[in-house]
Amino acid sequence: MLFIHYPKCTTCKRAKKWLDERGVDYTECHIVEDNPTAEELKAWHEKSGLPLKRFFNTSGMKYRELGLKDKLKDMSEEEQYALLSTDGMLVKRPLLIYDDGVLVGFKEKEWEEKI
Repeated sequence: MLFIHYPKCTTCKRAKKWLDERGVDYTECHIVEDNPTAEELKAWHEKSGLPLKRFFNTSGMKYRELGLKDKLKDMSEEEQYALLSTDGMLVKRPLLIYDDGVLVGFKEKEWEEKI
């Protein structure tokens, strides 16, 4: 499993604690230091079955600064992948990539069901 997070994020800290308490084996990736590529994001999006908008950190300052709420609907998926790959702070976190899927954000009940 690949656990992509931002160490200062409280939700990411809760997710990491949840994984550790359950003895889940994972590899950590700091989303800002090692931002996912457009190709990785596309693969994870397709694997997740979720709308692409779910991969955006819509509550983040960067999202608001760029006015993405109004701009995303006019962008192609390829343009959105490229944008997400420019700055880890635009990506919703944590991300957990595992054999059968991808979890975006930390919802304990959802993680219990999938992991």
